[in-house]
Amino acid sequence: MKNSVPKAPAYPIESVDNALKLLHLLRKQSHLRVSEASASIGVARSTAHRLLAMLQHHGFARQDPVSRAYVAGPALLDAGLAALRDRDIRTPARPFLETLSRETGETVHLIALQGREVLFLDCVESARTVRVGNRTGLLLPAHCTSAGKALLAALPPDRFRSLYPGERLEGLTRRSIRTRAQLEREVRLVRRRGYATNFGETEEDIGSVGVLIQDRQRLARAALSVAAPTSRLTGKTISAMVRAALRAAAAIGEALP
Repeated sequence: MKNSVPKAPAYPIESVDNALKLLHLLRKQSHLRVSEASASIGVARSTAHRLLAMLQHHGFARQDPVSRAYVAGPALLDAGLAALRDRDIRTPARPFLETLSRETGETVHLIALQGREVLFLDCVESARTVRVGNRTGLLLPAHCTSAGKALLAALPPDRFRSLYPGERLEGLTRRSIRTRAQLEREVRLVRRRGYATNFGETEEDIGSVGVLIQDRQRLARAALSVAAPTSRLTGKTISAMVRAALRAAAAIGEALP
């Protein structure tokens, strides 16, 4: 029986080979430090750092602002290469999404950041007749969603600026954030209070609260949103939704490998 491993190319490009090796490491490990990358692929630390920086530039890696370790980026998820890490967040998260939807009576989404957009990974719809529908698979501008704002608030300043180099932003409704300065004020508010809101910024009559999901190493992995018609979003219900969402996000973080 012939070996199924493809033959190496006749003229390998070392930098490409090393970058692809790092991609394999990122999909297998929950986090990757420069020293580990250097040792794993047999290059100098400076070379490993440059390779990881290039992967980060193209969205295949991202750097946690606290630990400075690298984790798989949104492009890996989009390409289907992060099956062993980011994509599998749906499995441990699912029971907590269901519980959160029951507690709040509203639609709950699990959401990941992909550059300047968010990808809706999973959903548990409300059982109410008037409800927010399932958006699984949908991409929306991050700055127009509560979960997107929660994820943007977790980014280091240089990464945030690289995503939004210009001042003007495109919106979805008349309530959408339209400038980077306004978005910067919003994410500072999110950091202070620990959750984000969206009142008619994606669709006129829909609102939501969003909270960050961090794993046990405090790495941002995804976000939760609880969405409802704005007619049901009073101060009391919003407070209850935020408390329930924060409990669910913490439980998911503890359940992640």
